[in-house]
Amino acid sequence: MNQDSITEKDSLHNDLEKMSVKELLLNIHEEDKKVLPAVNATIPKIEMLVEQILQRMKKGGRLFYLGAGTSGRLGILDASEIPPTYGVGYDLVIGLIAGGDRAIRKAVESAEDNEEMGWNELRKFNINPLDTVVGIAASGRTPYVVGALRKARENGILTGCIVNNQNSVLAQNADVAIEAIVGPEFVTGSTRMKSGTSQKLILNMITTSLMIKLGRVKGNKMVNMQLTNQKLVHRGTLMIMAELGYNEQTAKRLLLLHGSVNAVLEKAKNQEL
Repeated sequence: MNQDSITEKDSLHNDLEKMSVKELLLNIHEEDKKVLPAVNATIPKIEMLVEQILQRMKKGGRLFYLGAGTSGRLGILDASEIPPTYGVGYDLVIGLIAGGDRAIRKAVESAEDNEEMGWNELRKFNINPLDTVVGIAASGRTPYVVGALRKARENGILTGCIVNNQNSVLAQNADVAIEAIVGPEFVTGSTRMKSGTSQKLILNMITTSLMIKLGRVKGNKMVNMQLTNQKLVHRGTLMIMAELGYNEQTAKRLLLLHGSVNAVLEKAKNQEL
């Protein structure tokens, strides 16, 4: 074990089993308060990465997330929410996890220790220099992720990483290293806690800012969202009513006819309604 690994250091709290429920909750919350300052310190690096991904996406590039365990699941979660929220294809942001889809629910033994697997999976997508690969690993040393980033970089592909330790081997193989140093976990080594929270926040920032800059948001509204349930149909109807002044019945009819708020707004702009 790497003795310099902050994520593996002993918790600052001891005798957890002797604490009351209230004490446990308050102490966990005290640790969680350290996440936001740590993420704030990484914003210049996040900006640097987003700017470079954006240039590539405008030319047809894609964003790949790779991780194992919690980190892999968070990447898949973020990638899976982009299409319904912003109306883009499922092939724009892609999450890969060591052990494949079955590892989303259950751990797959030793999958993260395979240094070749990540790159082999990326090659199935015909990855190219317009794409970006972001490795996610609290420890910064997961072989599945490190191996993939190393090979991606060798092949002229932009690489980034989200880690919770400084000067990791993963960061050394990333063009842009985002290091959110949140400190030891409340339960020693349980990186699903503060480390995972910081990763989720950073992933939110990356994809949300990308989608906004790619024109998938108008004002502050998700005008390209997929109309997958009645709640979203109602939300879209209200957007059209507010933007164009139509009554609810007309707004809903136009929304369902044209498939998205943005499509209706574009039709109205071009006087095609």
